[in-house]
Amino acid sequence: MPISPSALAQLPVRRLDTADLLACSDLSENRGWLREEHKWGLLLTAGTGYGIDDPDGDGLLAACVVTSYGPGLAAIGMVLVAERYARRGVGRRLMRHVLEEAGETPLTLYATPNGRPLYEELGFTEVGRSEMLRGRFSGAVPAPRRAVRPATAEDLQAVLRLDLEIFGLDRTPLIARLPAFADHLRVAVEDGAVTGFAAAWPNMDTHVVGPLIARDTATAQALVASLADATDRPLRTDVDLRHTELLRWLKENGMDPITTNAMMVRSLPDLPGDADRRFAPLTVAAG
Repeated sequence: MPISPSALAQLPVRRLDTADLLACSDLSENRGWLREEHKWGLLLTAGTGYGIDDPDGDGLLAACVVTSYGPGLAAIGMVLVAERYARRGVGRRLMRHVLEEAGETPLTLYATPNGRPLYEELGFTEVGRSEMLRGRFSGAVPAPRRAVRPATAEDLQAVLRLDLEIFGLDRTPLIARLPAFADHLRVAVEDGAVTGFAAAWPNMDTHVVGPLIARDTATAQALVASLADATDRPLRTDVDLRHTELLRWLKENGMDPITTNAMMVRSLPDLPGDADRRFAPLTVAAG
């Protein structure tokens, strides 16, 4: 017997952890997304998962993850509702719980066209857009020459300082996990100083390039080219639409546009940090 809307609105929301990884991946698959178990593992470890159990005992009815960057910002991602409960207020129930938990903390998320109306209703406003690209990087249009090398343990503190400067908030719990999470991690160096860094991490049959933090477009291009040389998989990344030169270069090198998403914030006029040097997120799920 179908659950009434009033009953759905009262279903309890619980915290998720790594024991729920397979259930989260099953929910992704249910909605036509990739299973992305590697990414779910990072988010459930570095962030806080929230879920609603199916009252019929059939896994998770809904889920999302919140990645905190202290009192200044938290990112909401992986908001999913099982197909059999879609458009019945479950996503709103989950989001209202997350907003209550967040309290006064400003929030950000990347919204698909389907999710955007709900987020606008909940007080989120668009501050930008990003474009997802995917493809086999050809290297037909070379990157500018910059000194790029594999990162070492000795680079971590410099990477964290640069990330804090450009992202605008401390995300050490995520960045410090990159050496274990990513297959390839590169730094750009000039006169002994780290001027950018980027990772390529495995996601199903692709390598996702992110985060991509760099002093300028030329440095970002050099980092991407170095990562592309290190893998035989297709690349995927999400680039802020403001970075038109980088987007054009990626497309000239065989990366195809897949979709665009709205970058949205709540209780903030815009995202912190320096958008001119923040080219791509680690994952849109973590802001």
